[in-house]
Order: sequence, then C-alpha cells, then structure tokens
Amino acid sequence: MRIGLLGTGPWARMVHAPALHEHDRLDFAGVWGRRPEAARELADRFGTRAYADVDALLDDVDAVAVALPPSVQAELAVRAAGAGRHLLLDKPIALSVPEGRAVVTAAEKAQVASVVFFTTRFQREPAVWIAEQAAKPGWFTARAHWLGAVFTSDSPFADSPWRREKGPLWDIGPHALSVLVPVLGDVRRVAAAVRGPRDAVHLVLEHTGGASSTLTLSLSAPPAAAGAALELRGEAGATLLPAGSDDGVAAFRRAADALLDSARTGTPHPCDAAFALRVTETLAEAEALLA
Repeated sequence: MRIGLLGTGPWARMVHAPALHEHDRLDFAGVWGRRPEAARELADRFGTRAYADVDALLDDVDAVAVALPPSVQAELAVRAAGAGRHLLLDKPIALSVPEGRAVVTAAEKAQVASVVFFTTRFQREPAVWIAEQAAKPGWFTARAHWLGAVFTSDSPFADSPWRREKGPLWDIGPHALSVLVPVLGDVRRVAAAVRGPRDAVHLVLEHTGGASSTLTLSLSAPPAAAGAALELRGEAGATLLPAGSDDGVAAFRRAADALLDSARTGTPHPCDAAFALRVTETLAEAEALLA
C-alpha cells in the first residue's frame, strides 16, 4: 500500500514518519505540509518525496496518514476519502460534531477503511487488558485520570494553538474514552462536567452498560504529578490499566497494520472514524456543560 503523510509538526516527525518509513508492508510515498520547507526537510530525512500540492499527493497514493490540527485533519480527510484513499487519522477526529460526521459520511460513501490512532488502544499490554475486561460482566464504576504537563514543561506540543484553545478535554479526553467505552459501554450521558485548578476538567459519565465513571483531565499538571491511570471496580473485583511498553512509533505501526487489515478484509476496525465520531459527540456534550 502506498501511503502519504499529511503534516510536518512534532507528532509527524516523532511518530508518523518513522513508523511509516519502518513499516515493511507500506510504501512511504511522500509528505505534504502547510509549510513547504518543512515538508522538504521531513521528506529528505526519510528518503521520500515532498509534495507542494495535496491533491497531487492524493493522486499518487492508496492511503493517507494525517498529523494535523483536528479541524484541518477533518477537511483533508473528507477530501482524501472522496479521492478513494484509506484514512489513518489521529484523535480527536475533529473539533465539532458536524466536522466529524462529514468524515464518517465521506468514508462510508467511498467505502474506504479508516483507523483513528488512539494511542493506548494500540499498545500491546493495554490492548490485551481492555479485551479481557470487556469480556467480564458486572462492572460497577471506573475512575481515570490523564494528567499531562504539556504547558508546565518543555513539551514540543506547548505551542499548539488548538491545544491552547480546546484544552485537555479535547486533547487527552479521547484517550480516556477510548479505554472506558469498550469496557463499560457507550457514554449514555455526561452527568456532570466541572472545572478544577489551572485547566483541569472533571467529568462524570453514565454508560450504557449500567456503570458510571469519573475522569480528571489536565495539560497543566505539575510535572511530578503527570501520568495516566484507570481503575475498574465491579463483580470481578478491582483492576488497573497496565502501562504500555510500546513507544508511540511501535503503537502507530500497529495502527497501520489495522488499516491494512481493514482495507483488505472490508471489516471496520473498532477504532474507526465512526467510533471517533462518538468520542467527539461525548466531548461536545461535556464542553456544552462546561460552558
């Protein structure tokens, strides 16, 4: 499969490009970016072609991986799907429900495969744990915290305008939801959403499986307090989400494997654009409560 990369920022340089370059079942065919000089630099680094025109890249590939701000991603994903290209997207799929729905509609109309890179879902140990817990009945409640230090450290993502605007709800909220939903069921209702210190957000969710969950999210936690954890409690007892041993590149290679398999078989992946749309709908509901 010939695949092109849309985007040249830190995530593209750190994760997408190395993973595509190393993948033995992908031909990393080219890079397009909103800054042509950055596209040329990244293409030279990984021995591929820089494209000045995004439609020219779409004409030359079978699929695209997207590492762009969510609203830009949504617009280009619709264009790529319309050209018949499979989609390897990042979370969140979009920053509004209409944008996300447009991606899903375009992918379904074109009958192209889509996989959205919720990092934890593609790390080996967490993926096994999620499948095991989803098979157990009787979960009562869960509590999760995803605490980042993006804005309190030297993170390469600290200058991201969309993260500054939308905060932890939209940046790391998708990670927590991607773990909770397959185990507890879809979010039936955001029962409460309140703000905490700095940019912290606290959510209470009701799930279709009957359980409730609480989430604490931040991008401005003290660096010493940063980290992620999730605990489930129910008839099976208590269990903690294990840490993943895979780095971002290895996890993204596994997401690329999932796209290849979905494109070959025609079977939707659990982390497809439709699942990402449901995450977007939940985030929008929480954002409305916060407002």
